Amino acid sequence: MSQEHTSASTSTGTPKLVIGSVALLLLLAALDQTIVATALPTIVAEFGALEKMSWVVTAYILASTVSAPLYGKLGDLYGRRLMVYFSVGLFLAGSLLCSLAYSMDALIYARAVQGLGGGGLFVLALAVIGDVIPPRERGKIQGVFAAIFSTSSIIGPLLGGWFVQNLSWHWIFLINVPFGILAVVGFTIGFAPRGDRVKHAIDWLGAVTLTLALATLTLFSSLGAHGISWASPLASGLLVTSIASTAVFIWAEQRAAEPILPLHLFRINVFTTTSIISFIAGSVMLGSVTFLPIYLQIALGKSPTTSGLMLVPLTLGIITSSTFAGQFMSRTGRYKMLPIMGLILVGLGAASMTQLSLETTTLGFGLSLVTVGLGMGCVFPVITTALQNAIPREHMGTATASGVMFRQVGGSIAVAVFGTIFALGLEPALPQGVTINPSELGPMTMAALPQSVQADVAQAVVTALNPIYYVLIGASLLGLIVAMMMRETRLNSARH
Repeated sequence: MSQEHTSASTSTGTPKLVIGSVALLLLLAALDQTIVATALPTIVAEFGALEKMSWVVTAYILASTVSAPLYGKLGDLYGRRLMVYFSVGLFLAGSLLCSLAYSMDALIYARAVQGLGGGGLFVLALAVIGDVIPPRERGKIQGVFAAIFSTSSIIGPLLGGWFVQNLSWHWIFLINVPFGILAVVGFTIGFAPRGDRVKHAIDWLGAVTLTLALATLTLFSSLGAHGISWASPLASGLLVTSIASTAVFIWAEQRAAEPILPLHLFRINVFTTTSIISFIAGSVMLGSVTFLPIYLQIALGKSPTTSGLMLVPLTLGIITSSTFAGQFMSRTGRYKMLPIMGLILVGLGAASMTQLSLETTTLGFGLSLVTVGLGMGCVFPVITTALQNAIPREHMGTATASGVMFRQVGGSIAVAVFGTIFALGLEPALPQGVTINPSELGPMTMAALPQSVQADVAQAVVTALNPIYYVLIGASLLGLIVAMMMRETRLNSARH
């Protein structure tokens, strides 16, 4: 350790190289939340496992969500560089395993490994920037990272669609390996470790019980897609385990020296309301985006690349309204009306999506997505700003990470629930006499069906997806009620 400290004192590193390397790692981790969406219909058809489709997304998100809070403290304890190597190693190993997956189960397990690494990339990126960039300059870098996230949500579906159409779905994971290695080499050359170590009490019991509670709840949510009754012994066991794990988690957090989620923060109105809104917004965002490629590729017969392009209006809406929201808050110091307005727009967009049909035009579909995107842009950045403004400085990092956790958890549970809704609705909606296995339904299967049957199967897909958007309307209304209950504390321009 002393040798590392000495080297740090004689070298300042190369900040630009570190920023570039970290930005590339962050881009890869962010891409893996969106790049898989347009490839899912093809992957599902190849493995014949429609009922497990949602877990390809959920496994990554759950693993990254639960591991993220630990990486910050482990980085302080064992050194940022070592933990970057560890998280990148896990992420790239998971990517390689995903590209080699021979079954849906193998892909899901590989995605979990990938998520364990991806969670570290999100947290360590911010910590490393704190090591190499002076405080007054960090705002600009955060802007760069925000642009990376926006860019990844645009190019992710496009890139995934291009790989599926021109190469194979395996490449959406394999492409991570050379770029990840390049980023690690740049990071190694540019980052001079500080040698500082901060002793932390790692909340292992909180991490384990939170993982168990979330995993069993998500499994319970997805049982219907597997044809398993929620009254079955398995369902009862999962629900009891989730409730018991949550109870132990709450007990552990009340006694932990440095809890993953300090429960006293829930006494602050803004923390509680923004946590609920984050959960709802995450469920709306990820839940809707995951299943739209099914509608576009199977019901409308669009190519993977075209379906990726048709998702771009959602991101354009988010970028437009988040820019407006940032300027509005800077000028007025107020924020409460923004999530209220945003959730109204999300509800209207979801309402228009209930009208999706085989006759829906590209313009009509794009307008629905833009409306949802405009709403989301008024929610995500605003509730983070409101939270950081209301929370004591010593808890700001933990509170911000908790907000991200609630958003991710909302997304993972929504994907599981919506997957169940879709699977339960599809089979009875299929026309009589159709011999295809619903679990093998994909673009290639559709193309092989007779023309008359294609139209009936496409209509069945639309019918099965329709209830999802009614659930999104209900979620938006609930979020709207919570947003109205949020207390507004005028933004303090002097706060850092």
